[in-house]
Amino acid sequence: MESYSYDTRGVCARRITFDIEDGKLHNVRFLGGCAGNTAAIGKLLEGADASRTVSILKGNDCNGRGTSCADQLAIAVEAALNGQG
Repeated sequence: MESYSYDTRGVCARRITFDIEDGKLHNVRFLGGCAGNTAAIGKLLEGADASRTVSILKGNDCNGRGTSCADQLAIAVEAALNGQG
């Protein structure tokens, strides 16, 4: 299992940590942000296919910011899958 940490940009959450094992997401955690929403994201994505998660969440916008915690997670997971994490 590979562990990753990503410092976010443009959102309330400051950092996202997660693991990827066999192409599946595990232990998705946000530092900061809307606690209920980010905890729910982590629960919903436990064991989810990492590539599919990117395709679902990438581009999700929060209140006109041009990004969101979900979008930042997608960016982080995509980077990790491309060996940039």
